[in-house]
Amino acid sequence: MIASNVTLGEGVVIHHPDLVNLYGCSIGAGTRIGTFVEIQKNANVGRNCKVSSHSFICEAVTIEDGVFIGHGVMFTNDPYPRAVNPGGGLLADGDWEVVPTLVKRHAAIGSNATILPGLTIGEGAQVGAGAVVTRDVPDHAIVAGVPARIIGRVQDAPATVPFSRRTR
Repeated sequence: MIASNVTLGEGVVIHHPDLVNLYGCSIGAGTRIGTFVEIQKNANVGRNCKVSSHSFICEAVTIEDGVFIGHGVMFTNDPYPRAVNPGGGLLADGDWEVVPTLVKRHAAIGSNATILPGLTIGEGAQVGAGAVVTRDVPDHAIVAGVPARIIGRVQDAPATVPFSRRTR
């Protein structure tokens, strides 16, 4: 479902519009959205991004231009999530603090990574598949693991994948 309050830039491609859940968000021009993606209200996705299938972009997440989001990436926005208040009643909107997250331009987040709230993923940074990001990622850093740790710098990585690896 794509709600009427979604802002879509020119040339946005949503591969299966009936199999996404987008509401109250903004998607920049040229961005591609995969199947089974949810993007919540007050989330912003920049221009020319790719959001792969089964990913969740929650309220207060800002993704700048040219960012790659792998399959099954999970953003969070509440550092202390609970279902009920101390009296046992269900929490309602406004009963918790929504903490913003920023993914800077040209970053890449690998499949099944989890991004905790209130963090910044730096420009051109790469987050490894399955990583749990618990602290800010500097510009051009490569992080991996649980919790994610810096394992390299993007400019130190090979510019292309060797042909032998591409053919496997």
